[in-house]
Amino acid sequence: MELAASADVAAVRRIQALHARMRTAPLDGVLECIPAFVTLTVYFDPLRLAGDEGRVRIEEWIAACLAQASEVAPAEAAPPREVVLKVRYGGDAGPDLPAVAAALGRSEEDVVALHSGAAYVVGAVGFSPGFPYLLGLPTELHLPRRSTPRPRVPAGSVAIAAGQAGVYPQATPGGWHLIGRTQAELFSLERDSPALLAVGDRVRFVRETERAP
Repeated sequence: MELAASADVAAVRRIQALHARMRTAPLDGVLECIPAFVTLTVYFDPLRLAGDEGRVRIEEWIAACLAQASEVAPAEAAPPREVVLKVRYGGDAGPDLPAVAAALGRSEEDVVALHSGAAYVVGAVGFSPGFPYLLGLPTELHLPRRSTPRPRVPAGSVAIAAGQAGVYPQATPGGWHLIGRTQAELFSLERDSPALLAVGDRVRFVRETERAP
């Protein structure tokens, strides 16, 4: 289902509310619901929800969940979870920070201040297990992806590209600009919920030398 024309925090909150309603009022035969920037994908068992009858049941369930989610006032909705990630900026942890600063015509300290001073919302999780696509990157830090992706980006790398921020949970190839690194474990099969971050979560980056309140 496509629920918005463009990705923004309002769209994420609407999808988050619908996803929460679907979890609290599940339909037998629906296997999983995956929220993202402007979409929510419903996976179902075609043997249990088969043919026209199954299609009608799914459509009616979705419509009911949409209506009930829309009735929830913002004040009644559960407050979003906030996660603070400590970051070591620059140096070996953020090898692209000097180039990013030069491309933007700013100092490295300006880039760090802008990045760590912003409030982010997880718009989607994907690409690799636990990778958060974060909305809220200041427009002053908008840059396209690197022209040549790296074959290996270290786990925990904090990066920016294409108007978004992100964190690499595993060592993978990647084409974003690396400005820092966090020791937080963004994905672990040892946890009940392996991904540290979920769609709708708020995220703040704090410089490692600072103390989070």
